[in-house]
Amino acid sequence: MTIVQKLRLGVNIDHVATIRNARGGVHPSPLRAAQLASDAGADGITAHLREDRRHIKDRDIEELKMEVNLPLNLEMAATPEMLKIALKTKPHAVCLVPERREEVTTEGGLDVSRLKDELKRYVEELSAAGIRVSLFINADAKQVEAAAELKAPVIEFHTGAYAHGEKGEYEKILCSSTQAEELNLECHAGHGLNYGNVSKIAAIPIIRELNIGHFLIGEAVFAGLDMAIIEMRVLMDKARKFGA
Repeated sequence: MTIVQKLRLGVNIDHVATIRNARGGVHPSPLRAAQLASDAGADGITAHLREDRRHIKDRDIEELKMEVNLPLNLEMAATPEMLKIALKTKPHAVCLVPERREEVTTEGGLDVSRLKDELKRYVEELSAAGIRVSLFINADAKQVEAAAELKAPVIEFHTGAYAHGEKGEYEKILCSSTQAEELNLECHAGHGLNYGNVSKIAAIPIIRELNIGHFLIGEAVFAGLDMAIIEMRVLMDKARKFGA
C-alpha cells in the first residue's frame, strides 16, 4: 500500500537566465530567484545547463551550489563535458535529459531502452560521486524497466504531452508510476505543469516531486515569484490531501 507523503516542489529557474541573457547583463539574477523560491517554500532548485548555454551558465551552477540552502538538481545531457562539470560541482542530484540544439525546449524523454549501454557510465560515475541520478523519461513501460536495469534511483516523467491534453497521457503516467513503485524507483514529474493541470498529477501518491519552471517564471511577471510559488504549493498540497 502506498503511503501518502508530502509532495516536493522543485522550482526551475532557467528562464530567469533567459531574460537576463536577452540583454547580456546580470539582471535578473537566477541566484536571487532561487533565494526567493527558497523563502516562498520551494523544496529544491532545478537548473538545466545546456551545451549551448542558452540560459543557465556555468557560473550560475557554481553560485547556486554555494549560496542557496536547498538541494540543487542539475539537468544535463549525458556528455563528457557535462559529466566533468557535475563531478566538479557536486550538485545534490543530476537529471539526465535528452537535448537537441535546435529544440526550443525539451521535447520528450530519454530513450533509455535504446541508450542503456551509453547511459550506464554516467549513472555509475555520478552515483559513485554521491550524486543522486534521475532519468527524464516518457511514461512508458519499456523506459521504466530500462531505468530500473540501470539502477538509477529516480525517474522523472515528462508531462508535456499530458499538459497539452493528449488523450491517454494521464493514464500512462498513472500506470507507469505504479510500475516504478514495484521496481523501487522514486517518481518525479515535470514539464508544462500549471495551475490548471497540476492537481491530477499532484494527486498521484506515488509521485514524490514536481519540477516546475516556465509557468512559475511567467506568472511571476504578474503576481511575483513568491506568490506564484505559494499558489502552486497550495494547489499541490490540496490535491495530495483531497485528490484532484
